[in-house]
Amino acid sequence: MDLKLKGRKAILAGATKGLGRYAANLLADEGVDIAFCARDQASIDETRAALEARGVSVHSASVDLADPDAYRAWVNEAAAALGGCDIFISFASAGGPPASEESWKNAFEIDVMGTWRGINAAIPHLEKSDAGSIIVIGTNVAIEPSFGPQPYAAMKAAITHHAGALAQKLAPQGIRVNTVSPGPIFIADGSWDKIKAGRSEFYDATVAKVPAGRLGEPEEVAATIAFLASPIARFISGTNIVIDGAMTKRIQF
Repeated sequence: MDLKLKGRKAILAGATKGLGRYAANLLADEGVDIAFCARDQASIDETRAALEARGVSVHSASVDLADPDAYRAWVNEAAAALGGCDIFISFASAGGPPASEESWKNAFEIDVMGTWRGINAAIPHLEKSDAGSIIVIGTNVAIEPSFGPQPYAAMKAAITHHAGALAQKLAPQGIRVNTVSPGPIFIADGSWDKIKAGRSEFYDATVAKVPAGRLGEPEEVAATIAFLASPIARFISGTNIVIDGAMTKRIQF
């Protein structure tokens, strides 16, 4: 299927590792020009080279998403460098450390405010696109708690709610907003790889909770992101796609 993404422009925050990197690779393979940011310069340089090798234009920078002025300035700079913006996605997250006052504050700053700031800065550029798309990265544990109370899940629930409300507001302007909520995804050297090595009983118990009998693959999430971001999905907005092998038990009416 031709996703009609060739020549589109995507701004991705936090795309040098994890799901962000897989999504960037797939979008580049589809012919999308990419602007991305992260903090580690070595990772930025490696990611940029890999994306440019796919034959697309790439703009990159080291940006602290917790710095509001720097983040907003970078989004504007990225749109100018690409010649516009059709797709905006923030992959940045504080992750899921044990709950503490500090981890709650950090999760709010990165997951909630980081997502909000990036979207807010991108909207004026997305308004000029004929296929503007925002994708929010959620999680299945924001919908149905599986691993106890944690700031990560609560903050992802907040941005999932915001995405739904934003979809209704921005639809008249031709901008779609959707959420992608992965369950446990196995990525080499990622969190579940480390859990498998260091906490095998917990890993096995988690796999046992997934009716599909395995953890997800990052390519599966990236493919969903690419589809939702594409003009092919032009009538899909305000939805939350859960990718967890039927782990979540709720019925979505």
